[in-house]
Amino acid sequence: MSVLESLRKRSGLLVSIVGLALLAFVLTGLFERGNALGNSDKNVGEIAGKPIEYTVFNAKVQEAIENKKRNSEKKVLDENEIDGIVQQVWNQSINEGVMNKEYERLGIAVSDEELYDLMIDHPHSALVRNLSDPQTGKVSPMFADPKTGQPSPAKIKEFTQKMNADQEAQWAQLESYIRQVRTIEKYNNLIKKGLYVTTVAAKRDYVAQNTNSNIKYIIKNYKLVADSTVKVTDADLNLYFTAHQNEFKQETSRKIEYVAYDIAPSQEDRDETMKSAQAIASNFKTIKSTEDSSYVISESDNRMFDMNFHTKGTLSPEIDSIMFNSEVGTVVGPYKENEILKVSKLIAIKKSADSAKVRHILIAYKGSGASEATTRSKEQAKTMADSLLKLIKKGSKFADFVEKHSDDGGKTMPPNKKPGEYYPGKGGDYGWLNPNSQFVEPFKNAGLDGKKGDVVVVESQFGYHIIEVLDSKGSQKKIQVVSIDRKLEPSSKTLQAVFVKASEFAGKNNTNDLFQKAVIDEKLNKRVVDNIKENDKTIAGVESPRPLIRWAYDNKKGKVSEPMEFGNKYIVVVLVDIKEKGIAALDQVKDDVKQKVIKEKKAELFANELKTAMAAGIQIDALAAKMNLNIGQAQNVNFNTNSLPGAGSQPNVIGAVSVLKGKTVSKPLTGKEGVFVVAVESQTDAPAQKDYKAQQTAAIAQLQPRVDYEVYDALKQNANIVEHLVRFY
Repeated sequence: MSVLESLRKRSGLLVSIVGLALLAFVLTGLFERGNALGNSDKNVGEIAGKPIEYTVFNAKVQEAIENKKRNSEKKVLDENEIDGIVQQVWNQSINEGVMNKEYERLGIAVSDEELYDLMIDHPHSALVRNLSDPQTGKVSPMFADPKTGQPSPAKIKEFTQKMNADQEAQWAQLESYIRQVRTIEKYNNLIKKGLYVTTVAAKRDYVAQNTNSNIKYIIKNYKLVADSTVKVTDADLNLYFTAHQNEFKQETSRKIEYVAYDIAPSQEDRDETMKSAQAIASNFKTIKSTEDSSYVISESDNRMFDMNFHTKGTLSPEIDSIMFNSEVGTVVGPYKENEILKVSKLIAIKKSADSAKVRHILIAYKGSGASEATTRSKEQAKTMADSLLKLIKKGSKFADFVEKHSDDGGKTMPPNKKPGEYYPGKGGDYGWLNPNSQFVEPFKNAGLDGKKGDVVVVESQFGYHIIEVLDSKGSQKKIQVVSIDRKLEPSSKTLQAVFVKASEFAGKNNTNDLFQKAVIDEKLNKRVVDNIKENDKTIAGVESPRPLIRWAYDNKKGKVSEPMEFGNKYIVVVLVDIKEKGIAALDQVKDDVKQKVIKEKKAELFANELKTAMAAGIQIDALAAKMNLNIGQAQNVNFNTNSLPGAGSQPNVIGAVSVLKGKTVSKPLTGKEGVFVVAVESQTDAPAQKDYKAQQTAAIAQLQPRVDYEVYDALKQNANIVEHLVRFY
């Protein structure tokens, strides 16, 4: 039984919510378009050995997309929004395939009674977030206890009477979400409570971290012997690789190299655009002011007519001073701004206040930014705002309407204020504003452009504002300037020429060897991109690179692509290397293995030299002189020490020092940069303690937070998840 059904039985009421945005959620700390493009693989991936079929997965994606559209009232979602939804559905699939099995196996669940408590009597923090203003973090007044500011179960139940069908569906989704979150919390808490640090382990850590040694050391650096002098055989490489295979684990990735052919306007293209802009400027000077808007919209590439008035310093530096010292009708241009030619015209001048004091009543509508719980339509909101305006002008009290009708959450007194004290938003009053105030432009302009006593209705992204100008000061000049933009773009002729050039290169150099030779011969700038994961979404220098990544995973090593267009360039790509998940082949990591073998051979050589030089009882100073090496020193070295002065991070050496006794000299120690010999000059033992409960508690406290992400990562890794989303979306 759902909590919604319980509510109906217990109170006869439905429950509603504010700001439910489940489709944007990914379970905190745990979870982080189209066709298959002819790919024969019909699975988007595999989770715990179970294939995830595209048709089933895509149905969930499409359902999520439609839900997102309904909640946001968008007809079309952009690429980033769709990518986010696809990833969310994939994370949900992982949760179902990995985590739910764990919960079922352990018998972890959330009962209907417990869920009711989390939703109504003691609202879960995730529910509280949905009942709160995302900008202020405060619980919406319609759900908040006026004394505490916290969610009121009584108000939640009371508001349920207003719930519509969409909100009822959202509530059911939120129930499901809270149930999942609480299940995760139970699972993680079960593991956290099972973690324990023994007294012996706590004492060992305490002693290691608090036993301090003052040391001297010498280091024979690997750089003292050139790599080229160290002989490395294939047998050496194979021996090392076989013994250290875990060092060469890798994930699936691709390496590509490419050359780019920039698509930029030619001089001929620039000259043609300039001629066109000059003709526009001539016409702009002669047309009637009543024709300005239609001319701008028809001729400008951005099809925009700027209705805003500007103050000094807010226009482009190219025209700001000119326009503020000119008359209406002045045309400036063509002038260049970035890669755009612009022609601008001064079409209006007015005076505006330097500052104004205003108060307002906000009438929100569904889809506006003020309140997602508002159900009135935009038309209803406008009618209501106009009606209230008429009543105010006839003598009704503005303040009364603020309390009764305003949807502005700022009117609610903050918990830290007392009755009678002023706060921004009290009675709809936000005090004095100026051109730099952080208010939306329509709200700000209504105050600055009006006169004391004016009451007007303006629209912003939050809804309709009924604004009264209580006072104003000063005066400033404001001007309206409109511009016609013409982008400096390559013509079709230029595009074709660049494409032909890229195609010729791809056709002549269709193997990796030919590609590499041509790059050298033609002195081209080659870009290298390594470690490309199948579901990466970005590649430096390549705009919207998913088709390129898809190509890299659909082709064989050595393949050279046809020209591919990305943003303002064509690129020709060669697939240089393919790495599959598991242990890398020796050929793929041969250079790395060779460097490790060289270092190992040097370490063995240096260790033998130092052993030979170390006579019984020799002191570190004498050894340094004998080996012609400098002496380093470090104070208070213990197990937690991160580095040695002049030697950087040396965990092997520091670990060895932590178990050395005072007045002793170590054997040769292999470090990152060379081979060390360390002398402990003096040592301070850790102060004795009777018990180690404090250390046990601290150690457990450090372990527990790791459960929230490491357990999930471990289960996910154990499930051998394979993801192919890039092939389909």
